Amino acid sequence: MTPAVEARNLRRRFGDVEAVRGVSFEVKRGEVFGLVGPDGAGKTTVLRLLCGVLDPDEGSASVVGLGVAQHPAAVRDRIGYMAQKFGLYGDLSVEENMDFYADLFGLPAAEAKPLKQRLLEMTRMAPFADRPAAKLSGGMKQKLSLMCTLLHKPEVLILDEPTNGVDPLSRRDFWLILEELVREGLTVLVATAYLDEAERCHRVALLHEGKIIRLDSPAALRDGLPEACYAVESQQPRSLQQQLAGTPGVAYMALSGAKLHVFLRPGADAAPLESLGLPYARVRPTLEDVFINEIERRTN
Repeated sequence: MTPAVEARNLRRRFGDVEAVRGVSFEVKRGEVFGLVGPDGAGKTTVLRLLCGVLDPDEGSASVVGLGVAQHPAAVRDRIGYMAQKFGLYGDLSVEENMDFYADLFGLPAAEAKPLKQRLLEMTRMAPFADRPAAKLSGGMKQKLSLMCTLLHKPEVLILDEPTNGVDPLSRRDFWLILEELVREGLTVLVATAYLDEAERCHRVALLHEGKIIRLDSPAALRDGLPEACYAVESQQPRSLQQQLAGTPGVAYMALSGAKLHVFLRPGADAAPLESLGLPYARVRPTLEDVFINEIERRTN
């Protein structure tokens, strides 16, 4: 089956900075695919290249089998692109914003009305249909942005850090809505810096300095590290990290709340941890651990 989205060796420079460096991946139909990385990793630039907002210096992209460069209008009809700052009109109500975007998409009123109602009910925004967008909370604004993006029934939804700055409960609600849409057949490509959100994706691409450094399911990434991960409990995990620095057998360490995650090289025993006299246990690595591991490998 033709991939929903395909990137082939995408490259893009801004002056002397190469923001995207040879990025290639495929998104399967009906998949939630995450582009994961910190600010400046190149996530937004990749999404803009896939949407045709930017032209690549090298490489190509396609959506549902259509080349982005060759068929820009057809691609726009098939995608819903929600940028970090979506163009809501604060003086218009929730429903008026939806009507405005329905008109932009050329939806007949008879078709738009039941779709609007379903989206309002799905997002639990129906009680706020008459509220001006400027008076919505951050989470509600993101829901309204999503509804406007979905009005033309896109095949692929492309989201650029959609929950950035949104409270945890609203983030959860947003993802529950996405999961319902995916069950109905929508494909979602989402850029996020939140690793807990990355756990909700079927597959993720870890992006660092414009390059994909790992790509797999969250479970496969966590289970694929060659080092054994141990969580050590300490009142002063930062001091403990300094104490263990340079210890034979210790590959690297990462702070995890009040604990220190210590990664031992293959074949190394836990004697250095035993000698600390602190509670410790072997644990499954987090995606954050995987990301730090990959960065350490490239910088050491």
